[in-house]
Amino acid sequence: MSRLRSVLSTITATAVMVLAATPVPAPAADPSYKVLVFSKTAGFRHSSIPNGIQAIRDLGAANNFTVDATEDGGAFTGANLAQYRAVVFLSTTGDVLNDTQQGAFESYVRAGGGYVGVHAASDTEYQWPFYGGVVGGYFHSHPAIQQATVRVEDRAHASTSHLGPDWVRTDEWYNFQANPRANVHVLARLDEGTYSGGTMGDHPIAWCQTYQGGRSWYTAGGHTEQAFAEPGFRAHLLGGIRYAAGTTKADCRAETGYTSLFNGSDTTGWSQAGPGSFAVADATLTSRGGMGMLWYSAKEFRSYSLKLDWKLAGDDNSGVFIGFPASSDPWSAVNNGYEIQIDPTDAVDRTTGAVYTFKSADIAARDGALNPPGEWNTYELLVEGERLQVFLNGVKINDFTNTDPARSLQQGHFGLQNHGDGDDVSFRNIRVKELSATRTGRITGLGGKCVDVSNAGTADGTKIQLWTCNGTNAQQWTLPGDGTVRALGKCLDVRSGGTANGTLTQLWTCNGSGAQQWAAQSGGALRNPQSGRCLDASGNSSADGTALHIWDCNGAANQRWTLP
Repeated sequence: MSRLRSVLSTITATAVMVLAATPVPAPAADPSYKVLVFSKTAGFRHSSIPNGIQAIRDLGAANNFTVDATEDGGAFTGANLAQYRAVVFLSTTGDVLNDTQQGAFESYVRAGGGYVGVHAASDTEYQWPFYGGVVGGYFHSHPAIQQATVRVEDRAHASTSHLGPDWVRTDEWYNFQANPRANVHVLARLDEGTYSGGTMGDHPIAWCQTYQGGRSWYTAGGHTEQAFAEPGFRAHLLGGIRYAAGTTKADCRAETGYTSLFNGSDTTGWSQAGPGSFAVADATLTSRGGMGMLWYSAKEFRSYSLKLDWKLAGDDNSGVFIGFPASSDPWSAVNNGYEIQIDPTDAVDRTTGAVYTFKSADIAARDGALNPPGEWNTYELLVEGERLQVFLNGVKINDFTNTDPARSLQQGHFGLQNHGDGDDVSFRNIRVKELSATRTGRITGLGGKCVDVSNAGTADGTKIQLWTCNGTNAQQWTLPGDGTVRALGKCLDVRSGGTANGTLTQLWTCNGSGAQQWAAQSGGALRNPQSGRCLDASGNSSADGTALHIWDCNGAANQRWTLP
């Protein structure tokens, strides 16, 4: 930790607002595409609409997309909309589309089209439920135009990555009829203590989501003519258009219940293992030298969702280690845990999204979700028992189950690798949500039958079988997160600790032995690591009373189980 503190003492994250001097250009890799700007009004009309259209045209000219602007609802036909990667509703108000036009837009979104809503787009089409869903919320009221502080929650999304944690600007600040947070991914919220007239408490002001096959991005900013001349707001708008058009990727799933482990400057609970360090600036950790690791030493985790944002400067190398014991030696994480790699140019079993040398990512899915160097990406590492699922920008790209008895994902630490000189990788917004370790309910298998304790017996050695589901306690199983599977106060057990094909299972007093350890596999199997074999309905039978034993794991239907 002393090495890390020496770095922190000389580098301080002081920026509260970072704005580009000019609109942030899209990477050269962005393909050319078309955007439709729709600004029809049937209610209040904003004088800033022409400014908004011109700003979007300017952004398009600088970032490889062309812009058509219209106030004609007749543009909403299937054939016409198909040419656009995104449709911008620019301060539309009231009922602006008829039923046929609405249907065309719904089909466009469901086919993968993008929606961008600016300011009064949320004051539009109150009687059209699909539109209310795609925009994410409806306007309720607003106070007078005034300055306020926006708290930026997601600094990985292209529309907010250019900002600091706080964004101070002047606009007409909308209150909404309901808080959209449960259904959308909040990018930024208003601090109601910094202005007058906020009525929501928790007050999202910009958000994104995937919606019925399409992508949606909304900002409540943009009331004033001056807004569209602000470099920061223009970059915000550009990022929203790029996301809706699909040229940049983001995790826009709703997110609640996470605890920040690194909020920008406070590294309490973290320790540096091995050489190298991490510099701290702009609420971001950036690797320096190595090979070492900054690891969260304050706590071990069992079942959890770990999310973090990362960015490569170029062809760089790093990774996130999970499931390793406490140690000041970074090689302990290599030898006892698993690394989820960050390096898009390495071999398939050690490239971005791979569980390093153990399982390659789904490369097609990975490539479709990956942002290039210079742009932020978001990992979710979802650990449930011995199963690890890796999500990149909201897309699942790997599904791995530990079967090595010398390693375990069920408890351990996690850390960020500083790989070596020249490997400059940045991390920010590291957060975790601990999942309930205990799950209770029925376990179903072949023929929809339930795993059952014969005659609800509690004596050691009672047979475990398939039986028609009946809701009794004999079919209520608890998975407490420690690898055991329990019913009636006892454990699912491999008889006499056997490892041979056909060894029967039974109910037995819980004793912590390998005969009572079970690991859920990605295909639905329950594997006993001690034997290396899977829970199996004998004879591939679903008849009531079919005994459950262990057998070579083969992926067959009589080895697929649905857990609570």
